[in-house]
Amino acid sequence: MEQDELKEKIYAFMVKYKGKKKLKERDIMKGVSEEAGVTSDEVKKAMREMIDVGKLMYSYGGGASSVEIPSDEYLKEKGLL
Repeated sequence: MEQDELKEKIYAFMVKYKGKKKLKERDIMKGVSEEAGVTSDEVKKAMREMIDVGKLMYSYGGGASSVEIPSDEYLKEKGLL
């Protein structure tokens, strides 16, 4: 599977849960790898690339970290939009 196609699947997976559930990194790796038929390591690599460019972001709250789609306000603040 192409890297760009995998990133689209990760983003679609994230959109499906946006506002419903905070997803941990391992939840995304497990869910997308099962849906797409790729390894967790491939999903992790693609997800890290998406975080590096600002398409996804880590958030911390209640002693736990999660991965989410950044808001438009956050992207504007960081100069990515």
